[in-house]
Amino acid sequence: MQRPGPPIGRPPTLGVTYPSPPVRPEGDADDEDGDEDEERTAMAITGIHALIYSPEADALRRLLDDVFGWDQVDAGGGWPIYALPPAELAVHPGEPHHELSLMCDDITATVAALSAKGVVVRGEPQDRGWGVATTLELPGGVELMLYEPRHPSPERGA
Repeated sequence: MQRPGPPIGRPPTLGVTYPSPPVRPEGDADDEDGDEDEERTAMAITGIHALIYSPEADALRRLLDDVFGWDQVDAGGGWPIYALPPAELAVHPGEPHHELSLMCDDITATVAALSAKGVVVRGEPQDRGWGVATTLELPGGVELMLYEPRHPSPERGA
């Protein structure tokens, strides 16, 4: 089912207000020239575009439509692009790679709701210190971590 998508730019906020670009506090140690009127502005990056590859792409798209219910637009030729909830990015030391995880407010309720809709959840959620996590197995063997964060977040406030 094709839903009308959000206007170009940021996806629907689901009640979340996007913060203004950060401003350097007065007397910030990085303010070497003492110019207190200078503002630090965020780069003009407006979002993150993530790709998931699956040998069962049509089944995965149906799951995103039917289970997650994310709004989408047709990028042409029937290729949907989904609007995502707000995102955050962390950088950890290690070998170069990247990961995509889904966050939720209540992992017990979210796992129950996803399981009831046929999503494969591998194992019970485990407390990992920074959050409570489990793994979702999506069509085509795609694995995504689902977790209830316990770490500070720029989206949820520190």
